[in-house]
Amino acid sequence: MSKPRVIAFYLPQFHPTPHNDEWWGKGFTEWTNVARAKPLFRGHEQPHIPGELGFYDLRLPQVREAQAELARDYGIYGFCYYYYRFEKGKNELELPLNEVLKTGKPNFPFMICWANETWHKKFWQYDGTSEKKVLIEQKYNGIEDYTAFFYEVLPYFKDRRYIRINGKPAFMIYRPNLVPNVKDFINVWNMLAKENGLEGVYFIGYTMVDSDIISSSQGENVKWRDVFKNSTIMPDVKKDRNQLIECGFDSVALNRFFMFINEKNLIKRVIKKIIRSVFHRPNVFQYKDVVKCLVGAEDLEEDIYPVVMPNWDHTPRSNYGGRVWQNSTPKLYEEYLYNVLQSISQKKEENQIVFLKSWNEWGEGNYLEPDLKWGRQYLEANKRAIEKFYRS
Repeated sequence: MSKPRVIAFYLPQFHPTPHNDEWWGKGFTEWTNVARAKPLFRGHEQPHIPGELGFYDLRLPQVREAQAELARDYGIYGFCYYYYRFEKGKNELELPLNEVLKTGKPNFPFMICWANETWHKKFWQYDGTSEKKVLIEQKYNGIEDYTAFFYEVLPYFKDRRYIRINGKPAFMIYRPNLVPNVKDFINVWNMLAKENGLEGVYFIGYTMVDSDIISSSQGENVKWRDVFKNSTIMPDVKKDRNQLIECGFDSVALNRFFMFINEKNLIKRVIKKIIRSVFHRPNVFQYKDVVKCLVGAEDLEEDIYPVVMPNWDHTPRSNYGGRVWQNSTPKLYEEYLYNVLQSISQKKEENQIVFLKSWNEWGEGNYLEPDLKWGRQYLEANKRAIEKFYRS
């Protein structure tokens, strides 16, 4: 049996930087938000406190080695590092990945996801809305800058640890629809890749299903096989996928995060929003209800890679404006991951890929690393799901 690759998104935020000091205060890291989080309603579990790795600092090579060792031991194939490059000479949070390249450690597969979004300082309101102040703007300065960008990441592409698909270094764009003339971007990079001894670049477009397209719980008694077999590819997913492929992308990483709204009636949803605003309550959903909306027929397609999520609680960052998936458990995650792995088992071996969101996005309550409550149980669930898949 072929071996599917589970690739975990990796947030390189956990170290102080000059701009974070300027914008948020001296010594700020993601841990600042995590540690000061408070429960916002009865039964709300906050703060989430890291377990054996502690409130780590990614400047330390011992931390990066420990993370890779844990990930490897529990079935993670590699890390997909968020890469913040706003224009030539303007990068943020680049230190951890730079150290990975410079030192050759940890000896663990990795790839890059260009997180091409403008950074804002958000001021959250009780109704979930926010006001924004631009901190640093994402810019697209044309062919010359795209060329400079390619040579910036070329040393990573040539690293022996870099993740390849169909013989090409994999490169994900987080917001592909924001890149003007993205076809030109892809063409330039493929040309430069071949000029520099590569077969090309394997482009992955990250996309999300909008909650305005479709919503609903699939019910308590729905069986996983029915979710995959009896659903069809949604028109908007097909449209997005086709547009990206036409622009030169090789595949799509599909996150169905916004698929679930537990109340289909528009009037009732509006009433719920008003209640949230009046009583200062975040948007709360049950993980057991959400999880079956995170999969579908799209996952069976060769050029679509599913994105799985073990948990979610954005309130450390957004307070009452956050969305909470309550009562996530290792057991629910294990069942979910196992069924996603089964769904991709008929694909070509190179396309048997699952992206895990995320390894360490603690400020979004979205992580696989050990915490004080669960220890390594989510990691163990991850490993059991993979081993069960091999036995099936």
